[in-house]
Amino acid sequence: MGPERPREHSSSKPSRSTPRRIIAQPTRLQAVEDDPLGPLGAPAAGKDAADLPPGVELPPALPSKEQLPLRTTLPAAPGGTTATRRTGSTHHHRLDDDDDEGFNRPSGPRQPPPVQAALASPVRSNMQPSVSIEQAAKPSFNITVGDPSKVGDLTSSHIVYSVRTRTTSKAYRQPEFEVKRRYRDFLWLYSTLHANNPGVVVPPPPEKQAVGRFETNFVESRRQALEKMLNKTAAHPTLQYDADLKLFLESEAFNVDVKHKERKEPNLGESKGMLSTLGINVGSSNKFVEQDDWFHDRRVYLDALENQLKALLRAIEGMVAQRKAMAEAAGDFSASLHALSTVELSPTLSGPLDALSELQITIKDVYDRQAQQDVLTFGIVIEEYIRLIGSVKQAFTQRQKAFYSWHTAETEMQKRKALQDKLLRQGKSQQDRLNQVSAEVGDAERKVHQARLLFEDMGRLMRSELDRFEREKVEDFKSGVETFLESAIEAQKELIEKWETFLMQLDAEDDETVFYRPPVIHSSKPPGNTVVDRARATIDDDSD
Repeated sequence: MGPERPREHSSSKPSRSTPRRIIAQPTRLQAVEDDPLGPLGAPAAGKDAADLPPGVELPPALPSKEQLPLRTTLPAAPGGTTATRRTGSTHHHRLDDDDDEGFNRPSGPRQPPPVQAALASPVRSNMQPSVSIEQAAKPSFNITVGDPSKVGDLTSSHIVYSVRTRTTSKAYRQPEFEVKRRYRDFLWLYSTLHANNPGVVVPPPPEKQAVGRFETNFVESRRQALEKMLNKTAAHPTLQYDADLKLFLESEAFNVDVKHKERKEPNLGESKGMLSTLGINVGSSNKFVEQDDWFHDRRVYLDALENQLKALLRAIEGMVAQRKAMAEAAGDFSASLHALSTVELSPTLSGPLDALSELQITIKDVYDRQAQQDVLTFGIVIEEYIRLIGSVKQAFTQRQKAFYSWHTAETEMQKRKALQDKLLRQGKSQQDRLNQVSAEVGDAERKVHQARLLFEDMGRLMRSELDRFEREKVEDFKSGVETFLESAIEAQKELIEKWETFLMQLDAEDDETVFYRPPVIHSSKPPGNTVVDRARATIDDDSD
């Protein structure tokens, strides 16, 4: 037995080293040289010829190096034959050998096997980009405010607007409807939405104006602002489900429905909402000290942004005033040129002067139109965000009120607990009073819990609202600036075209101008009303 143990150990040595080699198993079986069994003909580990039954021989053993590399197919050798296997030593911790002498291929770095690119699926290419479930289930609104008309007598005259709504929401009776609303109805909607949704930034209506409220430009700018307010409100993920918005958009007898709602909910006009149920002191004069640095930084940022927007609005108003002054100056210049052309005796000079007068009238119209477009494209965006900052500050005020409510409830709870401790020290002499105070302590703790949750929820809601405010601000200002620039470019192109046309008329001919032609009598041609015709008529009158 002793002599056979070393031999048995040496015969099992290759089998022990084989499991430690990291070699991928082949996925394709191929015959190796003349062995009909291929890789499956390897002898079992640890067996000897003496252990087999008589008459059974071991299959031919393969070299210990014969293993398939990490490939599913072997590269074909030139001539259509299969490449021979590698020979040499193999490192136990590497997947590939560095000894490539056994391969019948050119020298150099080994190229990776070709990989066929994945074919694009025709089904996926024809699919439309998917949207989220929330976006698919979210109702859409398209609200237009138009047809402003003045109604009422001299003392109660006001503007009435037609509010037309198209929606996919199932909460409304019809998908398309139209109602009549006046400006104070929009104010009611704004204040009611603020009361119903503390912490939400409600899109505000335009400010009230007593002087010039029936002017055409003012009515148009107010109409656009009211339309934008309603569309932003209907697009808000929280405000679009408010019952008062539905009442505003759908009610045919709006004033009657509002009075009925106020009788049913008498606290509606107090603008307290949920905070009033927690014992909040609306008129609290305590100065609020912000504990959250994030809200403190946002408040400082909003104050600076409001000041910058107000300065920008003043600059826009100054530029609009200058455009209107230039338009007025162009009108005066045109009138002076026309007067000069009427007294000028030389037709070669009176014609160009009159044409230049008409050109100044066109310039005046361009300046007037550009001034109005500046107000309706960029100025209205600046005014809207100044009002929106006021709405954000109102949401900050509601959060401060929730903070006061929370601490007021905590103070009341501490008072109840102090009274409870006092009664506990007195013993069982006032058991009834102790039970009452214990119930009050439990109720006070419940109020503190509700007030704290309301304050924390309002803080999270305001964070999302301020993020939404920033995203919409970027989009609205980008759109406003683009429209402002496009309007300015179109105005300048129109002016350049008019001036170039005028100069081409002046330089059309060297010997005779286009403004004067020798009089040719055409009995059948009716008299015209162009600049040249008027110049010829002036010459005929002078000759008479």
